[in-house]
Amino acid sequence: MADNLSDTLKKLKITAADKTEDSLEGCLDCLLQALAQNNTETSEKLQGSGILQLFASLLTPQSPCTAKVANIIAEVAKNEFMRIPCVDAGLISPLVQLLNSKDQEVLLQTGRALGNICYDSQSSKEQFASTNIAEELVKLFKKQIEHDKREMIFEVLAPLAENDAIKLQLVEAGLVECLLEIVQQKVDSDKEDDIAELKTGSDLMVLLLLGDESMQKLFEGGKGSVFQRVLSWIPSNNHQLQLAGALAIANFARNDGNCIHMVDNGIVEKLMDLLDRHVEDGNVTVQHAALSALRNLAIPVINKAKMLSAGVTEAVLKFLKSEMPPVQFKLLGTLRMLIDAQAEAAEQLGKNVTLVERLVEWCEAKDHAGVMGESNRLLSALIRHSKSKDVIKTIVQSGGIQHLVTMATSEHVIMQNEALVALALIAALELGTAEKDLESAKLVQILHRLLVDERSAPEIKYNSMVLICAVMGSESLHKEVQDLAFLDVISKLRRHENKSVAQQASLTEQRLTVES
Repeated sequence: MADNLSDTLKKLKITAADKTEDSLEGCLDCLLQALAQNNTETSEKLQGSGILQLFASLLTPQSPCTAKVANIIAEVAKNEFMRIPCVDAGLISPLVQLLNSKDQEVLLQTGRALGNICYDSQSSKEQFASTNIAEELVKLFKKQIEHDKREMIFEVLAPLAENDAIKLQLVEAGLVECLLEIVQQKVDSDKEDDIAELKTGSDLMVLLLLGDESMQKLFEGGKGSVFQRVLSWIPSNNHQLQLAGALAIANFARNDGNCIHMVDNGIVEKLMDLLDRHVEDGNVTVQHAALSALRNLAIPVINKAKMLSAGVTEAVLKFLKSEMPPVQFKLLGTLRMLIDAQAEAAEQLGKNVTLVERLVEWCEAKDHAGVMGESNRLLSALIRHSKSKDVIKTIVQSGGIQHLVTMATSEHVIMQNEALVALALIAALELGTAEKDLESAKLVQILHRLLVDERSAPEIKYNSMVLICAVMGSESLHKEVQDLAFLDVISKLRRHENKSVAQQASLTEQRLTVES
């Protein structure tokens, strides 16, 4: 086989030069056979032989062998190590030109070849960015009427559009206008091809908005015609368009300026109307997308109060019944963003027994780490932002204390910290109510462990000592602190390199000495 292959490659070099069709076709068939038997080895040989450079001349002008050459390139480009060599051999431009072909087989193989060369390969996408492929593909796309050809171009566009530089080139080449036109043409059709094209077109639109530059260019300060058109998708009756519209808004909502502009211009009401249409037996992907958009919009401080008075919490709480983890996750994130530093809203939600009980239930969602983490963080946020005795009582009665204590041992420092601050507020405001739960959750033992552990971050040590001082007002917890010889650990921390930790250690030591 190996000798055979070497002969074939030698022969191919000669016949490629004088383009004798018959013998050329024979060589290409041998090569395809060799690739079918051992793709990697054959590709390595091919690369070593310098044949790739010849392929560019075999692709244009189109000949009876063109489809086979494109097929070989597609096969070879299944190997990651061959993708850059294909670009370096100058194959992109002739392949793109072939997308104009009338021959179905040539089209198929060319699409495969381009798709494989840019598949999952960051570096080959970067190389693509320096060719004019974006412009060529968009030009070609504008010319196509047949569904199959458009789908073929879509298949090449989608992986390319994952590269931010190419996203921008595609936007500048006018792809967005083409996509908007497709959406307009196909939105009311129930033909299978049209439905498929509507989905591909609107998905690609959302993908283009994932790049910061391309997104900002299309937003045009909220005045852009593209942004306005996408807005009109949200109230449509087509689920695919509602989904794409909500995802697009979530993508536009990636910086504060855009978020503030959109909230001031009524986007929140549109998203709430959309959610309302999907409460009962709703479409889960639409729910998830609309909640994602609301969560992002709630990040700027100035938007929180506006969204709260628009009734976003009520709209979101309708989905508490959802059994879908992605929806649960976004719902929790949206509420957590909304109550950040909003005491009144945090208090209102924290006294909502239905919500708090559902949070406690989700804190045990072992199969869904995201939902579990967000539920814990929301529980803690309700206490931290409301500083309300009523909220703490509701959380104690619903069995939330155990989860906050466990959260203090999280592997994420930010979550540990949020838990410790919430627990310190509980100890300061409602120690009597929470005492038994704190005891059975083994709070004191956990704090001892956090202080002894050298890997604990300085803020964790600091907040653990604050919490130790706060629980001294409880007789049973005080006794646990004494039994565990905290003084030894804390006197060591007086020499800690972090000033705040060292200072808090001195204060805590005094407190423990006085109370012992």
